[in-house]
Amino acid sequence: MYVRVWVGFYLIYKDVDMKEEKELLKVGKYNPHFNDILGINIKELEIYRSKGLPSHMVKRKHFKCLKYIDYIPDIILEPDYLGINPNEQETSIELVKKYADNVMIGIKLDTDGEYLYVSTMHDIQESKILRRLHSGRLKKISLVAKEEGDDDTEKFVDSLEKQ
Repeated sequence: MYVRVWVGFYLIYKDVDMKEEKELLKVGKYNPHFNDILGINIKELEIYRSKGLPSHMVKRKHFKCLKYIDYIPDIILEPDYLGINPNEQETSIELVKKYADNVMIGIKLDTDGEYLYVSTMHDIQESKILRRLHSGRLKKISLVAKEEGDDDTEKFVDSLEKQ
């Protein structure tokens, strides 16, 4: 069992026996409008990333995306594509943002269900994005275009601007 301890901007989870300690950085908040797009039901929870994410990326040879690690809040706030990883047992959300490289982050629910966390971050080829769009695994998100009278889009964009 873990207890939550705030140390400045860091949320630290310490186990009761003090054998293990997880340092997490808050990187955003889950937008419940994603549920409508993906057909899932996840609560509006905070999203964290481990301080060990960069070492995970190096271990998995995702060097190209290390320069985008500080862009995670932007990717969460305004993804270009959104999807679910069908290869995971638990719900795993995929967010893709186009910069000079296409960057994808995977977000999972903690087993205790108290928070969401960034489980991985890597580059994704344009051809793979196109295949996943065609198969329906990814969906394109358009937040900039507001059509007149589209209250849902306006509410969604307004909620993003408030976060």
